Amino acid sequence: MDDRELNEALRDQMSNLCSVFALSMMLFDRVDEEEILKLVTSSVPALGPFQAEGTYLVRDDLRRGADSSAMRRDQLAVLAGADGQVDVLGTTWAWAYPLRAVGGHAGYLVVSSDAEPSSDEQFLIRTLAQQAGAALTSATLYRGERVASAELREKNAELASVNDELTLAVAALERRTRTHETLSRVAATGGAEPGIAAALATLTGLAVVLEDRFGNLLAWAGGDEPAPSSRLSARARTELLSRIQRSGRPMRDRDRIIALAQPRDEVLGVLALVDPERRAGRLELFALEHAAVILAMELAHQRSLAETELRLRADLVDDLLTGTGDDSALARSAALGHDLRPPHQVLVVSWPGIDNEEKVSRAVDQEATRITQARALLTRRGGKVVLIAPAREGDDGAHNWDELYRRMSRGLPSAQAAVGVGRLCPLPSDLPRSYAEALRALRVRRASATSSGVTTFEELGFYRMLGSGESTREVGEFIREWLGSLIDYDETHHYDLVSTLWQYYECGGNYDATARALLIHRSTLRYRLRRIRELTGHDLGTVDTRLNLHIATRAWRILHGPS
Repeated sequence: MDDRELNEALRDQMSNLCSVFALSMMLFDRVDEEEILKLVTSSVPALGPFQAEGTYLVRDDLRRGADSSAMRRDQLAVLAGADGQVDVLGTTWAWAYPLRAVGGHAGYLVVSSDAEPSSDEQFLIRTLAQQAGAALTSATLYRGERVASAELREKNAELASVNDELTLAVAALERRTRTHETLSRVAATGGAEPGIAAALATLTGLAVVLEDRFGNLLAWAGGDEPAPSSRLSARARTELLSRIQRSGRPMRDRDRIIALAQPRDEVLGVLALVDPERRAGRLELFALEHAAVILAMELAHQRSLAETELRLRADLVDDLLTGTGDDSALARSAALGHDLRPPHQVLVVSWPGIDNEEKVSRAVDQEATRITQARALLTRRGGKVVLIAPAREGDDGAHNWDELYRRMSRGLPSAQAAVGVGRLCPLPSDLPRSYAEALRALRVRRASATSSGVTTFEELGFYRMLGSGESTREVGEFIREWLGSLIDYDETHHYDLVSTLWQYYECGGNYDATARALLIHRSTLRYRLRRIRELTGHDLGTVDTRLNLHIATRAWRILHGPS
């Protein structure tokens, strides 16, 4: 799905959600139960590929609906207040959604479809059923008020007490209406977490805490910021959220009443009323449930936007590394909040020994942002993290990337971690060159005696030629000229003379250091070096011969060693 289709899908989903909430207001305007149920069933086809099979009320012993057969009643009774699949003759898929209210569920809305609908479409029907349940509860209250009014006229002696009850009932209805209108406005205006928390605190008069599913604080209102020490352990929190999910309604945990924001089956956030004095009643729970629905919509929208941004950012980085036009790159990066006009360079980070590649990516992103004071562009390629970073502000020079390595080493230990750095590029279209240079610098670093650390392309010297077209062929001929006999011997006898010679020169010709590095005895090393002299015909101590052999072994190591 491309961006335009994704945006259209999001707009359609938001339009459907707004329609559901507009329908909810109409439901609350109805006081007759039959009218509410008729409005619900007539609205079902507008929300997706559904047909309404009927509504079934608990107080009627599940006998109301288009089909009131005993089989249908038995299936709904087994659900015991939860939603679930039911069998409806002539349909491929049928589902019963509870008409949930504060005190439980009022019954079921049964819908069917020719094929199983998407999760987003099912979410709309579930939300409609929840709103219908609340509307039925409101209608029940209203009917109770009318009965009370009739009794008032018949019992003058009880006029004072009944009037008091009526006043309380009217106030509760007004608070419910105000709750619904307030939270509907928050949803319509795209209220973020602080707005939802503030609205709920105002409606309930209680402190409100809003957290993500891991217990991290997102917002609070109506009191002081909660202390970090109040967080549950990961295991205890998982068990608590599972219990609330199974109950399908808010639950009290110590001094909090907790509701879950879960647009589907995944918990995205937690909304809680802080109520140590246990003052919360049905109206406060009603407001909490409504606010949790609004929060679920907001968090789902935020997640969708974040996933879209990550995908667009990764696509941009991939295009920059393979080559793209300057105007297109500048426009796309600006849309993502990144300025590609200053010079940029490519870094390739290899950090083996860490099981979680995402952990390395987060560490690179975090530390690079601290160093450059700008959000970096990065992606993962071949088990490595590729970073496109801007130059220093002011002089357009390169940053000290050794600092990046030191910072990451404190949190991500690894004996073979390495960073290759390409040169700064004035234009985005030059970044493929910087990427190739960074890979070459990383390869040289990994093939050297000190395989961990940072190597920039400027530091390569002679090794810049490796991997650069015609020069690579010439380097290969040079290696063959000086090491051909050793390479052939190693391949034929499965021996390791070339690596031995490389390690010997890397250790400055020191026998003891070379033997320790190769984990062999001095006598074994003497034998190998004697065999090397015999095969090559070279005196390993002659200055020119030593220089050429050292360069040849290093070049062989880079071209054929670890990448």
